[in-house]
Amino acid sequence: MTALTVTPLHVTTSAANGTERTKRRLLDVLKRCGPQTAQDLAGQLEVTVPAARRHLGDLLDHGLIETRVEKPGGRGRPQHVYRLTERGEAAFPKTYAALCVDVLRHLQDLYGQDAVLKVFEARNEQVASPLKDELDALDSLPARLALLTARLTEQGFDAVLEETLEGGEVVWTITQRNCPSLTVARQFPELCMAELTFMAHLTGLPVTRDARIVTGQPYCRYRVAAGAPAEPATGAPCPCRAAQPGQDGK
Repeated sequence: MTALTVTPLHVTTSAANGTERTKRRLLDVLKRCGPQTAQDLAGQLEVTVPAARRHLGDLLDHGLIETRVEKPGGRGRPQHVYRLTERGEAAFPKTYAALCVDVLRHLQDLYGQDAVLKVFEARNEQVASPLKDELDALDSLPARLALLTARLTEQGFDAVLEETLEGGEVVWTITQRNCPSLTVARQFPELCMAELTFMAHLTGLPVTRDARIVTGQPYCRYRVAAGAPAEPATGAPCPCRAAQPGQDGK
């Protein structure tokens, strides 16, 4: 399945090619008008119903919309009705990051700097608990790190795993090529502090960080010292390995 580029709502449709522009218009109609049938969408976009169905099928494959059978408007025979999924909604501008920063700033003003760190640590504990059970069920360190990397990618970190041998000691690196909380991290360094603790807790090994997106590097990189030769990693190698690491800034 090829990747689908969804142009953000604030970008003019002239920036997208014809196919993407039609998909963007379909998403716009579903956002503004709510659930629609293929016939309704074809009429609003002035395309044929088969053409609308082709575009809808692509959006379904990419998880941007979903369908269910119901009576449109509560009348007539049941039909397939299309609506946005949570992922489809995410294609439209949101102000969640700004709201989060505002709430954390008020929390800091009311209860002090430590309160912010406690919030991040409490959230990490909640996320880590079921994940730790998954990791502990695996026999080998490479398998555990590969699973951790996969789960981080599912959370939007675009993580990759790599194994190296340095001075006779195995070192694993988990490189996160995206920070889904970058706006918050730039305002509250406690988020990065809590993430380092989070990684050490899940791996059960010493973890250091030698690069951070928030300080200008193109990725966040965590180094896990295994202490002995290990099995080959199942994760993909990091394409940015040749880049010079930055300092953690702590």
